[in-house]
Amino acid sequence: MKINENVIEELISQARQDAPCETCGYLLGTSTAEGDVVTENYPMENIDHSPEHFAFAPKDQFAALRYARSRGLKILANWHSHPASPSRPSQEDLRLALDPTIRYAILSLHEGIHLNSFSILNGEVVNKEVHL
Repeated sequence: MKINENVIEELISQARQDAPCETCGYLLGTSTAEGDVVTENYPMENIDHSPEHFAFAPKDQFAALRYARSRGLKILANWHSHPASPSRPSQEDLRLALDPTIRYAILSLHEGIHLNSFSILNGEVVNKEVHL
């Protein structure tokens, strides 16, 4: 999955603004024969307002889906930040990663800025991509 540079900058800005709480959203884009390309961040509120976990409001998830469909885009990944821990899925992240058709991206602000995305199947990471 390729993430456009302007989208990465938006993720970093959002994560810094919402720190020390985790922030979250969807990564939207297109799928081609060459692979998935993320062209937009769809920011969402972390309704848990927690530095250690996040949750989307169902109404925001439906709004994101409507927005993506209206623009011919797909939800390629969900993403969240780890303000004080590395860019790897926590046990809770693995437990809650229920959709094997999308990637799960984590932007860490811990010891530098790191952005990785993961394919997760049955609670296990099956693929990792480094984006930053």
